[in-house]
Amino acid sequence: MNAPTGRRIRVAVVFGGRSSEHAISCVTAGSVLQAIDREKYDVVPIGITQDGQWVHEVDDPERHRIGPGGKLPSVDPTLPPATREFDDVDVVFPLLHGPWGEDGTIQGLFEMSDVRYVGSGVLASAVSMDKAFMKIALVASGLPVMPSHTVTAREWATDPAEVRERVAALGYPLFVKPARGGSSIGIAKAHDPGALDAAIEGALAHDPKVLVEVSAEGAREVECGVLGGLDGGPDTSLPAEIRITGDHEFYDFEAKYLPEEATQLDVPAVLPDGVEERMRQLAGEAFIAAGCEGLARVDFFLMPDGSLVINELNTMPGFTPLSMFPQMWAATGLEYGALVDRLLTLALQRDTGLR
Repeated sequence: MNAPTGRRIRVAVVFGGRSSEHAISCVTAGSVLQAIDREKYDVVPIGITQDGQWVHEVDDPERHRIGPGGKLPSVDPTLPPATREFDDVDVVFPLLHGPWGEDGTIQGLFEMSDVRYVGSGVLASAVSMDKAFMKIALVASGLPVMPSHTVTAREWATDPAEVRERVAALGYPLFVKPARGGSSIGIAKAHDPGALDAAIEGALAHDPKVLVEVSAEGAREVECGVLGGLDGGPDTSLPAEIRITGDHEFYDFEAKYLPEEATQLDVPAVLPDGVEERMRQLAGEAFIAAGCEGLARVDFFLMPDGSLVINELNTMPGFTPLSMFPQMWAATGLEYGALVDRLLTLALQRDTGLR
């Protein structure tokens, strides 16, 4: 699709949503609203409240920041309702994280509405959001992942002893996480069987499907950004590394978003010879294996023996200027505003319907 003649491209920026990552979506939206080129784009901010109402949000980046004392923003349910949201919209930029946004559900709505949108389609979004199915897709393509077991709420309710025995075979320590969550919400590390029950219960509070995974002890956490290529692709960024410098045992929600001193982000990462090339290759292969479009962040463990293991694949990664995905692309030569424009350009080039 070419740019509309005689007017700016009309972009609906959709954010908020029903998931536990509602606030982070709002923060992301604030950054995009500030960076988007207003001479090129006519922006329509649309918020989704935590109970699923669609409203015409305020086009004010400052309303969507983390406030004093770590106060998290949210979509205002008292704003006018958004009706016929996609009439006269050329492209949608969904900035939703987690279920009901990053998992293929809203992508299906866009497909039904015959509207172009930024990011992966229904299947790739759903598979990548569900960490259990993501692992299946990656393993089928010959890509390395950490061993794990899936636990459902029904299994835990009917036969917890079998669950305990099954996951114990993986060996402690274990990470327990919602299968379809993000931002490290609901994740716990179980060092021994005594900590397992509480970790599973905590994850089940966010998702009736839980992933119990071997802990990558001694590994470095490294990431790589992927973009769909304007003339093919995918393109990959310089990798980055996350180092925990505070009191947090792992990269949990607070370490990600609240105390600045909790983590050190090394962009680009300083890696042994050959690791960057291998990581970028694997990131591109994972992007293709899951059928991704637009953008993704591929998270790796660099194991003590020098091998790389894929931890997660995020189809709508954190997207504030301080988030790893934009920082990696800035280090690669694509600044934040240009990154936003690149993603909208990719979405406008994409056909509606089956691809």
